[in-house]
Amino acid sequence: MLQGKKLITRANYRPVCRDLRDFMAEKNTIGGDLDDLERQHDVQQEISTSLIDENIILNPRFEEGLNGWSGRGCKILLHDSMGDGKVLPQIGKHFASTTGRTQTWNGIQQEITGRVQRKLAYEIEAVVRIFGTVSASSVQATLWVQRPNGREQYIVIARVEATDKDWVQLKGKFLLNSAASKAVIYVEGPLPGIDILLNSLIVKHAQKLPPSPPPDIENVLYGVNILTNSNLTDGLNGWSPLGPCALSIAEGAPRILAPMAVDSLSSHKPSNGRYIVVTNRSQTWMGPSQTITDKLKLLVTYQVSAWVRVSSVKNGPQNINVALGVDSQFVNGGQVEALDDRWYEIGGSFRIEKQPSKVIVYVQGPMPGVDLMVAQLQIFPVDRRARFKYLKKKTDEVRKREVVLKISGCNVDNFSAPYVKVTQVKNSFPIGACINRSDIDNENLAEFFKNNFSWGVFGNELKWYWTEPQQGIFNYTDADELLDFFNKNGVQGRGHCIFWEVESAVQPWLQALNKNSLTLAVQNRLTGLLTRYKGKFKHYDVNNEMLHGSFYQDRLGKDIRANMFKISSQLDPSPLLFVNDYHVEDGTDTRASPEKYIKQIIELQDQGAQVGGIGVQGHIDCPIGPIVCSALDKLGVLGLPVWFTEIDVSSANEYVRADDLEAMLREIYAHPAVEGIMLWGFWELLMSRENGYLVNAEGDVNEAGRRFLALKQEWLSHAYGCVNEDGEFVFRGFHGSYNVEVVALGKKIAHTFVVEKGEYPLVVEISI
Repeated sequence: MLQGKKLITRANYRPVCRDLRDFMAEKNTIGGDLDDLERQHDVQQEISTSLIDENIILNPRFEEGLNGWSGRGCKILLHDSMGDGKVLPQIGKHFASTTGRTQTWNGIQQEITGRVQRKLAYEIEAVVRIFGTVSASSVQATLWVQRPNGREQYIVIARVEATDKDWVQLKGKFLLNSAASKAVIYVEGPLPGIDILLNSLIVKHAQKLPPSPPPDIENVLYGVNILTNSNLTDGLNGWSPLGPCALSIAEGAPRILAPMAVDSLSSHKPSNGRYIVVTNRSQTWMGPSQTITDKLKLLVTYQVSAWVRVSSVKNGPQNINVALGVDSQFVNGGQVEALDDRWYEIGGSFRIEKQPSKVIVYVQGPMPGVDLMVAQLQIFPVDRRARFKYLKKKTDEVRKREVVLKISGCNVDNFSAPYVKVTQVKNSFPIGACINRSDIDNENLAEFFKNNFSWGVFGNELKWYWTEPQQGIFNYTDADELLDFFNKNGVQGRGHCIFWEVESAVQPWLQALNKNSLTLAVQNRLTGLLTRYKGKFKHYDVNNEMLHGSFYQDRLGKDIRANMFKISSQLDPSPLLFVNDYHVEDGTDTRASPEKYIKQIIELQDQGAQVGGIGVQGHIDCPIGPIVCSALDKLGVLGLPVWFTEIDVSSANEYVRADDLEAMLREIYAHPAVEGIMLWGFWELLMSRENGYLVNAEGDVNEAGRRFLALKQEWLSHAYGCVNEDGEFVFRGFHGSYNVEVVALGKKIAHTFVVEKGEYPLVVEISI
């Protein structure tokens, strides 16, 4: 891939269990005599406001020495300078340092019990650096909470890379869901022996940001290519080589438009067959490029499309990538793996959310010395509203069924025809969300979850590193309590996950085991988990992210993956057993193409694995309907139910976030291969993606949340009117549960029925 540039991909979506924080509850009384009662009321209001906005850290800049501060597993010292005067405070006259750190968690701490309130969002701003090494090191702010029942919780607030050269700011937010009998905030992180320096630490109630303005989409020419001379009718005008490679033009490229782009383009003229040939490539990043800075509009979603080819694969498959250089940042516009010298389609997307000074698009990726060919490279804004109209029609075909209510027991004439009112009370299509044990201590969050989701998945509590963090020491309490919450509220549960194939998600004690011990540990994990929860989960993700990791397979052999499925099925035959992976749907990761996923599933089935479902995680940036649909069409060939298991989208602008979420949900709901949707969280500060939330930390539903709730209402069918001359009332409704009210002959009859999937009309008999 790119030399000197970092390819940004989503690695593990391992959510840090960012448990939440509470706010200061100190109550001060107003002193002084005020003659004017109205003025006294104003002062009380002013003081009340200042109490919630003031810093809850005592002695935040060490003006009073080390008063209020202590070392966490180490000692702390007060300084006005260090390093022969080279280290001076950035703020004030003093700073504190650690000494004698022997663990990464050693650091500087302050107890804030009674000063932090639950269900309020806080923001932290600290000034830190390190001493004792020239290498950069991660410094982290953490909140330790002890609940009234004695259980502990660690909340990661913020991280920053610090050096011994300059002070840096450590910023973050936190939320505490549960009551705290004790709360301590501390700074930790570097390796033992490295001193942490703290100059200032401020913790205040987080200010609520004003709502995002809707993006300016005036004068956007949807479906119109912004690149110059894409069809090469004017030679190489507009194109430049990136690096000292050579560009030329040849003929013989596909004349048809790339399939994933057809539905989005405004013009469907066939290509002239010309393409760019890139030779003399001495680096992977060399290829054709074009500057597009002035052609882009902020917050508009662009689709990328191209035909690409390589001259040789004698040294193995070649990765081809459409990339964007946005100032100093690399943006992935889509990629594909070439297994031979055929033409391959690339489909991708991107969006620019901050004004750049320079943007170039280029095609890169194959090994040095391999010639690269590019045809019909196009970048064009996508009209999502037009796509939504198409999806509504498709949804009607896929998710609805004709219903005939046959009313008997009365004569039908023009004056006394029975009146019918049909109300759908529940859509049967599963829509769920991720939730953590600590989340349900927040009554507002729990209520939103219960009201809007019929399925749930644990963020961490069923994962092996959570249930057995140290060998032989088990923690099933969190999972048990969450499962009890599900059962009490009629929520179906997905078991996520039995194993996780990515090595960084495997706890250290497991990584240290030899083959025989690891084999035994795997068997014990299967037996312990699946017998404990037999019949209690509808699904299991058996071995998470097998396209992106190979920890167990590398150590225990290729058969281990299929054996995990087979043993799981023997221990608990009731749940569907899923594969689960990311980037399958978005065209940005050659490791996770639909073709590779299909190949993996078939290989597992050939080994006897009872693969019952396909999990597509759905951690996506700038979703493009035809690209997502293309992946689902391919996966649907297997005939297995597809679930989107971890959907989240991310944009600082909540209107753009809402558009992304709506694009995903409509696309998924309209596709016949998909049988369920799970969001990977919904509440601010409790998600692995910072700008993915639907509800703000203190309970305000934002535009993305409103869009989600509106879709849920749209997917309920209601109908009313009089029966026809045949005594029938006919309508087309979404699958799910219904109430019907029939008024005839002075009587009101209530009836319930369920619309299930079916090719033929559902006939419901109602007698008056």
